[in-house]
Amino acid sequence: MKTHSEHNENKNEIYEMSVRQDTRLDTPHDGPASEQENKSDVNIQELPPVDGGIKAWRFCLSAFVMELMVWGFGFSYGIFQNYYTTHPPFGGQSHIAIAAVGTTSLAVTYSESLILSLFLGRYPDLLKPCMWVGLGVCFTSLLISSFVNKVWQLIILQGVLAGMGAGAAYFPILLLLPQWFVHRRGLAVGMIFAGTGVGGFAVPFLLHALLDHLGFRWTLRIWAIMMLFLAGLALLGVQPRTPVPKFTNGRRRPRFVPPQMQFLRTALFWANSATITLQALSFFPVSLYLATYTTMVSSPLSATVALSLFNCAGVVGQVLVGHLCDRYPYVWIMFVSALGSGLATFLLWGFAGSLRLVFVFAIIFGALAGGFPSVGPIVSADCAGNKPEQAGIVFAAQLFLKGIAVIVGPMVSGVLYSGKSASSLVSGAVSYGYHGFGAIEIFVGVCAMGASFSSILVAWMRRRVKAQ
Repeated sequence: MKTHSEHNENKNEIYEMSVRQDTRLDTPHDGPASEQENKSDVNIQELPPVDGGIKAWRFCLSAFVMELMVWGFGFSYGIFQNYYTTHPPFGGQSHIAIAAVGTTSLAVTYSESLILSLFLGRYPDLLKPCMWVGLGVCFTSLLISSFVNKVWQLIILQGVLAGMGAGAAYFPILLLLPQWFVHRRGLAVGMIFAGTGVGGFAVPFLLHALLDHLGFRWTLRIWAIMMLFLAGLALLGVQPRTPVPKFTNGRRRPRFVPPQMQFLRTALFWANSATITLQALSFFPVSLYLATYTTMVSSPLSATVALSLFNCAGVVGQVLVGHLCDRYPYVWIMFVSALGSGLATFLLWGFAGSLRLVFVFAIIFGALAGGFPSVGPIVSADCAGNKPEQAGIVFAAQLFLKGIAVIVGPMVSGVLYSGKSASSLVSGAVSYGYHGFGAIEIFVGVCAMGASFSSILVAWMRRRVKAQ
């Protein structure tokens, strides 16, 4: 097991290798303009400090706001789903089709990260324009979706296009993060990712109030304007720490697909990917259906409270997991998170016939499963090995797999859902699986337990790599 100092030394080595990589990118090819370009090179000592300073924490705060706006809204779709299924013009439509709006949006946001990583690797000078264009697409699609009357139109606008725009506005932040934080990267990741939990706590109450008083059309319009204003301010604070490479005077751009992506040939990458995918298969059905389940137990307002508690618990989980990843091997953090999530599903959600038990489950599962994503950047750096410049691509590849899980998990859950009029899965003195959710609860629990066992496989793979 690594000590804290050894872990920091390894991350310092990774950072130094990244600096050397940046230096190579900023070094011009031989040619008549080489001498002039060398004079314009920026000394590393002139760059803003890492792991602290006004600019680093400004980046962290801006990224937190972007996280809040993008993921806080995305993970609050359960409020929209409750409204769409019970109000015109979408009431009476297929629950699976209406659920597809939220799952499609999240899936596109996750999955496009791989394409963006490759594209921005070749065109790093387009990183900020990409973010602004993405914000514009997200704003426009949400605004137009407020005028539609068909579910398929919602899927295209609030689902595909809004998700695509949100991903383009958000993902470049993850590419810039390693420039600003090295020794305290885990803490920074936890603080940034906590934006999901803060947004997930506040946004459901806001959406519930707007939907009750104004309906879905003005709710979407108001949120679109808020997105444009707040996310636009956040983008002003998201700046690269190192100069953007200039490709002039015959200097070639990097390949669209980087050469020697050896991580694709390692068992460690695929074991980690399996763990992350299984965990996502367990998380997103709960995120999507918790509000629906709570409404059956109590009321729509209680559903809003449950979803807010679920998302807010993720704040604690994400910051804590990020902090622990700076001190302990990430493998055991993944194991505890996944194992605890599975046990909470089997022992709490399955027996949650009262609102009190639903709230307890929402808090425990939200903290354990919601904190899991903070492991992602640490996992990516580990899988990249001696090519730290490819950590962003590793992370994007894992997000792509998570995007698939975003669709598959809720889709399987929709098929397993037996309807609110169904009896408990097990009846008697103690019932299990209320309101037709028994099969979904078993699916979620099995996937979470599978992620915990898969993390043990990751630990074994890491030992083999160290032994070589």
